[in-house]
Amino acid sequence: MNQPATWSPAAQALSLRQRIAALFGQEYDETLWADWRWQMRHRLQRLEQFEQLLELSPKERTGLARAGQRFAVAVTPHFAALMDPRDPSCPIRRQVIPREEELVTAPGDMLDPCGEETHEVVPGLVHRYPDRVLLLATDVCAAYCRYCTRSRLVSQGDLEALPLRLAPILEYLRQHTEVRDVLISGGDPLLFSDEKLDALLAAIRSIPHVEFLRLGTRVVGFLPQRITPSLAAILRKHRVWLSLHFSHPKELVPEVAAACDTLADAGIPLGSQTVLLAGVNDDAATLRELFVGLLRLRVRPYYLYQCDPVVGTSHLRTPIAKGLELMGQLRGFITGYAVPTYVVDAPGGGGKIPLQPETIVAHQGDTWVLRNWAGKLVTYRDPS
Repeated sequence: MNQPATWSPAAQALSLRQRIAALFGQEYDETLWADWRWQMRHRLQRLEQFEQLLELSPKERTGLARAGQRFAVAVTPHFAALMDPRDPSCPIRRQVIPREEELVTAPGDMLDPCGEETHEVVPGLVHRYPDRVLLLATDVCAAYCRYCTRSRLVSQGDLEALPLRLAPILEYLRQHTEVRDVLISGGDPLLFSDEKLDALLAAIRSIPHVEFLRLGTRVVGFLPQRITPSLAAILRKHRVWLSLHFSHPKELVPEVAAACDTLADAGIPLGSQTVLLAGVNDDAATLRELFVGLLRLRVRPYYLYQCDPVVGTSHLRTPIAKGLELMGQLRGFITGYAVPTYVVDAPGGGGKIPLQPETIVAHQGDTWVLRNWAGKLVTYRDPS
């Protein structure tokens, strides 16, 4: 298909928005598009929807036809409109469109790579680190990443699961005074209504020894329409830190920038975690653009994760050596504020292990030989 001379990314996005609305028998309406509930009701989930929107590769077609055998598919209209409809290697497509490689179980693949079930103390609460817990508030996400660590749990469609298990979770937190930090994740807790989220945060904040309350979400990238002033006010009231998730600079569109502004202007601290993904962001130029772009939006890059060995994700994983190489191409070449910590979340529940290129070349007595960001060797002496 020949593109007109005036074709541009903005024109392509508008065209895709119009085509997505047409999939549901509607005309594109900017007001409806900006409604997060409309976005959730009109997520793309079926092969026939994607084949009307994209030029699917045989691998994508097989993946979509057989996705129910492993992990459900859902993509918000917002995120779908960022895809290149002609290119199956599009980094947005690779994150959310299943491929036939998902049906392959590679050596080392695990259903629960982080060992969360081993450390689950009551249903929905994981206590792995001494002073921190993970609260799995919901099984639902706005869209489903094909590399999801919790693909065994999410996409069950249950936004109402939390009230059934909240009482024992709160009781456990009250009894365990060593817990200072609660991370609420799922699924995506920002899919709760304002009222339900407010009630959940208030219940946790009522426990005196809980000092630090974090919320993990990919809504800002998948569904930026959800970030409203009223939501930001709730997060501010409960002094919540947000851990966002971005994988590619194409995600940093004006709607996302506006959502980040709403949160940052409300005083919400923003950090981001990125998963290193083959064919998506496994090159230094892409990571630099992403991390500097996030910093421009007042989002601090926090973690670069080695992709967890989840069943069916071997085609998206890179060798650790590649990650170390990329970190060496970041440190010193962009501001330190934009350089995340590269980590492996140890299989089996061993926790996050930071990785970095080798900087200690030699050590004898009080003398250290170190390698700097430019590869030059320097000598440092300890105080005598």
